[in-house]
Amino acid sequence: MRRALASLAPTVGLLTAGLLLPLAAAQDAPPPPGPKEVAGVRFAPPADAGWVEAPVTNRMRAAQYRPPRAAGDDEDAELVVFHFGGGGGSVEDNLARWISQFRQPDGGSSREAAKLERREVGGLAAHLIDLAGTYVAETRPGAGERVNKPGWRLLGAIVETPSGPFFVKLVGPSATVEAARPAFTRFVESFRAVS
Repeated sequence: MRRALASLAPTVGLLTAGLLLPLAAAQDAPPPPGPKEVAGVRFAPPADAGWVEAPVTNRMRAAQYRPPRAAGDDEDAELVVFHFGGGGGSVEDNLARWISQFRQPDGGSSREAAKLERREVGGLAAHLIDLAGTYVAETRPGAGERVNKPGWRLLGAIVETPSGPFFVKLVGPSATVEAARPAFTRFVESFRAVS
């Protein structure tokens, strides 16, 4: 009996290590980002989406997240929430600007390729866009220098609120953005005006 138990020791050790390694990895993972309230509007990234909250890189950004990278993609996607008070331009102007940040591989019109939708979320009007192609946005507004990212995609939303529009922009490699689509939809649906 002792010999049988002794022969199981390495197996038990491996099983224990196999159980503890994922536990240790889970303890090292950052906690899921929590809800935010900005200018009387609450929104919350889905806790199960695996998004990592990133430091906001400028004061125009209300929040910034990084969804998990899809297998095979060599760059991260980025989701940014912008809020400019009552400013930031009209819904139509912003959708047109986002469309102009993409070129179609076949030379076709990005406006025609864009899928646009209007829906209600939490009693607020939301204008959605889905557009794929080569991402050619300026490296920073007014810089004149542009990125060139073939095979990228944009999921965007402009949520109209009493304190002005919120601009939600998820952009990155197509596979990563597609994998994040369900979480993006739930995120946009989380927007609520609070008293």
